[in-house]
Amino acid sequence: MLASLGCEVRLIRKVGDLDGIAGLVLPGGESSVIDKLTRIFGIQEPIRELIRGGLPVFGTCAGLILLAERLADGIAGQQTFGGLDVTVRRNAFGSQLDSFETDLEVPALGPEPAHAVFIRAPIIESVGASVEVLASVGDEIVAARQGNLLGISFHPEVAGDARWHEYFLKIVAARN
Repeated sequence: MLASLGCEVRLIRKVGDLDGIAGLVLPGGESSVIDKLTRIFGIQEPIRELIRGGLPVFGTCAGLILLAERLADGIAGQQTFGGLDVTVRRNAFGSQLDSFETDLEVPALGPEPAHAVFIRAPIIESVGASVEVLASVGDEIVAARQGNLLGISFHPEVAGDARWHEYFLKIVAARN
């Protein structure tokens, strides 16, 4: 999605890959596996330092879980990078079979609804005072921003809606 918007994209596999990045996307997937791999490859703490230093970070689904300061139901020993003052519950909408699509009202993206695809999606159970709620499904918070950190429960790349990535790129541009 970012490459289609004209961005240079770099995969992060080792500490040196973090050098000089303007922003970081934490993708969907399995948050506990991503957590373990970042520790195995020694990039967990450098990512935490970049977040503390103000690096713009966009977390989608599992990436939201990794950005959360608090995890309501992580597996034994699961850690997050932190930074986003929220409590997140993994798989809150149910199993793979409970996946769904819906349109969200997101004033930050403009007047048109944003189509969202939820796959074993987390929810944001609570937010700190400095967190802006961007979207909800009923009473469940599914998108939030705190400064340079953006976290969403769903997969905009599956829906083909580039507006979330464009919104993130504005956060990156404002910092640089």
